[in-house]
Amino acid sequence: MKFETIEYKQEGHVGVLTIQRPQALNALNAQVLEELSTFANAISNNKEIRALVITGSGEKAFVAGADIKAMADMTPKEAEDFSTTAQTAFNSIESLPFAVIAAVNGFALGGGCELALACDIIIASEKSKFGLPEVTLGLLPSFGGTQRLSRAVGLFKAREMVFSGEFYCAYDCMNMGLVNKVTTPDQLLPEAKKLAQTIASRAPIAIAKAKQSINTGFELHINDGLKREAELFGELFSTQDQKEGIAAFIEKRQPSFIGS
Repeated sequence: MKFETIEYKQEGHVGVLTIQRPQALNALNAQVLEELSTFANAISNNKEIRALVITGSGEKAFVAGADIKAMADMTPKEAEDFSTTAQTAFNSIESLPFAVIAAVNGFALGGGCELALACDIIIASEKSKFGLPEVTLGLLPSFGGTQRLSRAVGLFKAREMVFSGEFYCAYDCMNMGLVNKVTTPDQLLPEAKKLAQTIASRAPIAIAKAKQSINTGFELHINDGLKREAELFGELFSTQDQKEGIAAFIEKRQPSFIGS
């Protein structure tokens, strides 16, 4: 796959996707969003990928937000379509059947924060900043931010972040449950890749179904979520990986998962 605004590299079962618009602090325009959608759809059934790391090029920004200049002359309908395009791209990333780790290396503002929220795990540089400053422009977060943020940090903190438009440091975000881990800038990618490699060594179908159980169950009444959890657990007993995992445990050896 060849793209102009994103770059993809794969190391074994771990993929690394980099947003490549350093001249614009990796800001999201229509092209970036369309390429993200195309990329996510293309790899969704790739059995060789078991974990994906998403980061931004350069040291200043993960993604500094949406491209404000591109929005300056939008009509209401064009703005709604732009929001829908972004939501579609981020939904595609969120729906990938393997773990997606955001390695936030700088500013994750507006659409950048929303992209990180569409990932499963967020690891941040201690120099990173998160925020949803849309209200300072007379706008609201529209790439999923008003929906995913409250699910991540709770209603009251989400309201504070969205209504104030302020920036938050990585440690504040970790304390509120938005960020999983904070690292030094030089250790950010190594730490993200290390976690990705650990996840990639586990049974991929089990990871996919665990992700499905967590994400769908969160929206259900707990009794319905528990029922779905049991169903997915049962489905795993038809896989070769389940048989291999239990056999390896009994035989006191490392399992060799094949994803079937």
